Amino acid sequence: MAVLMLLPAIYNGFPFIYADTGGYVARPFEGTLELGRSALYGVFLAAGIPLDFWPNIVAQALLCAWVLGLVLRAQGLGRPAIAIAVAAALGLGTSLPWYADLLMPDVFLPLSVLALYLLAFASSSLRSWEIAALLAVVAFAITAHMSIFSVLLLLFSLFVVLWAVAKWAPSPRPRLGLAAAGLIAGAALASVSNYLIAGTAAFTPGGPTFLFARMLQDGFVKTYLDRNCPNPALSLCPYRDALPAVADDWLWDGSSPLYRLGGWQAFAPQAERIIIGSLAQQPGAHLRAAVTDTLAQLRAVATGEGIDNKYNWHAEWKLRNHAPRSLQRFYAAAQQHDAIDFRRLNLLQVPLALGATLSLPFLVVFCWRRRPVTAALGLSVFVALIANAAVCATFSGVVDRYQSRIVSIAVLAAALLCYELLKQHRRSVSRLSSVPGSS
Repeated sequence: MAVLMLLPAIYNGFPFIYADTGGYVARPFEGTLELGRSALYGVFLAAGIPLDFWPNIVAQALLCAWVLGLVLRAQGLGRPAIAIAVAAALGLGTSLPWYADLLMPDVFLPLSVLALYLLAFASSSLRSWEIAALLAVVAFAITAHMSIFSVLLLLFSLFVVLWAVAKWAPSPRPRLGLAAAGLIAGAALASVSNYLIAGTAAFTPGGPTFLFARMLQDGFVKTYLDRNCPNPALSLCPYRDALPAVADDWLWDGSSPLYRLGGWQAFAPQAERIIIGSLAQQPGAHLRAAVTDTLAQLRAVATGEGIDNKYNWHAEWKLRNHAPRSLQRFYAAAQQHDAIDFRRLNLLQVPLALGATLSLPFLVVFCWRRRPVTAALGLSVFVALIANAAVCATFSGVVDRYQSRIVSIAVLAAALLCYELLKQHRRSVSRLSSVPGSS
């Protein structure tokens, strides 16, 4: 199963790089916290430098195989042949292997969602060491990226609701203790690891900064400045007619007003003031924008966004500084020559992802009484899909990568629910055919 997950990287000749990869690699060497760049995931990447980062994606692929195996076992489908067939189908029909082979923490989002589901609904079928390992996966995933923490908190809220209504309505009752332990361990690990690596006992920074950039892109910052400038307390007023139109230009372009005003750390208090002020002045507009962006993010599921050579200069720079022996293989990779055609791949993967997303709530309803443990999987995945779309679209804007990193488990859950419905249908037909006089 792990080998199937590794096939894209084997074809590429090198683990896949994203524009943000360099920021993670640099964290343990620079000993600082930066916007959205987990220091602990940076240590994880640094450990793979001597072998050109292959140990990192092998570990991610093995985790994919192991967690998938546990999910299948919880559904009564733990036979090796089935597991390999599922891995092959997900490898071809979903984005999962592309994120398993990417030097980014994205693959830990679907893995942590499945892990939290297993802890809540299938812990009775797990060995003690498996529970401990799943708790470790959840904790590491939370530390790897704060957006994962947000998604898992929202998913845990669903578990609390299901636990409460199970007293009055027939529904699977989750074990909240284990799921909560994973979240608490993740929060603690994030703070402790940042202290040990960067000397700051805090979460990875960036939430208000990314939210401000998204609001700027949607026009809310300009509206707020037009209404409240001139104001000596707002140092952004002189730049209100020269604001970048795109969030990434505000965040990363060296000519952005952000850097003229001292960088994200110096500007953070004013960013928070503008965010709060704009929300107070235009609550309805912000709500409409959040809903619109969330729906747009749910539709943006194409595989391959950013997996090319267009924006890899920053990662290349950091590799040159911290992993120079990897540069030769990095330059030779198919990715750096744009030799991977994701358009053909998405002819299959995008319809599957969208179809699975749309069908999940209906499949969950049909399976709720027939197979509660599988229905709980479908509901958990569906809520995680919506939570991820809402968190990413609200804080960072709509990008295909954000949703494509998680839709692989929507395809998995939808397939398992369809299998259960088909199995129940066959049983019904078999019972009817056994009744005398039936046809």
